[in-house]
Amino acid sequence: MRTAVTAVQDSVEERDLTFEGFAYTCRIVHQDAPRTAPLLLLGGSSQDRYSWQSHERWLAPLCTLITVDLPGYGSSDFLPAHYGIDFLADAVQHMLTEIDVPEVNLFGGCFGEVVGLRFAQRHPEPVRRIVFGGAAIRLPDIYTDAVPRVSRALERGDIEGAAEGLVRLFMSNPGAGKVRRHAAVARLLHRQFMNQTPDELRKAVEHNTRLVTHGCYEPLPVPDVPSLVFTGEYDTLCTPEMGRELAATMPSARFTTVKETDHLVTVERSQESADLIGRFCTDRPIDGLPYCGTVESPCADTVHATACR
Repeated sequence: MRTAVTAVQDSVEERDLTFEGFAYTCRIVHQDAPRTAPLLLLGGSSQDRYSWQSHERWLAPLCTLITVDLPGYGSSDFLPAHYGIDFLADAVQHMLTEIDVPEVNLFGGCFGEVVGLRFAQRHPEPVRRIVFGGAAIRLPDIYTDAVPRVSRALERGDIEGAAEGLVRLFMSNPGAGKVRRHAAVARLLHRQFMNQTPDELRKAVEHNTRLVTHGCYEPLPVPDVPSLVFTGEYDTLCTPEMGRELAATMPSARFTTVKETDHLVTVERSQESADLIGRFCTDRPIDGLPYCGTVESPCADTVHATACR
């Protein structure tokens, strides 16, 4: 295992790390006067360590921010699909040890929630707060139905067909309800998929294989820390009901929806989602926010207490 500082600019640092023979890179935006523990942001499968730069203007004043291209994602080494979610969760803990960060507030969005939850289950000691967005504890049927088609399109080089399928998967039907910047975000997503390099396409195919092979959830204990799950009110991939289902498995977790968004909530309403994450991580009220629905407590409302463990 190795670690090296590859770049430092003002308060931003990048670190090259190696875990079990696989090289990967993390990005650290330092805050010298933090109001809370460092915030670890684990994004979706199509996001990398730079995807959260637009959120930094609102989050960086609060705390140190950490993003990472885990093995198999972004610019990091290709990771064969037989390495599952446990491996990625352990890589997160390896990173925190190597960069000497003993505690974090954890955010996981979409696939980042899958890795983040497993990390919190396997390594609860560093976790101070948990926020999950666009999350579920089971693979959505529309995902498992779409994966073979998208993977076949990618394997035969039909990037256009794969891009169209992925946009349909991640974006809600325009008739579902008003979604902020729906058309613009759909174009952005399509362009992002079309511009993928051969390395990124290979990793995308392997990611789908990994997730379908290993699944996204293990019923292990979750640390009893302040927790929040939110979804877009029109999310058709990881629906609000799926978000409530996840929150019900987490001790004391709260749940809410972000208005006028779908699965791409952190893109469609970036300032509001950053505000929600920042508020929760600094123990400020989240009830009654104009951009959110009612804040619920699914675990407390569950009839059988074992569902909350």
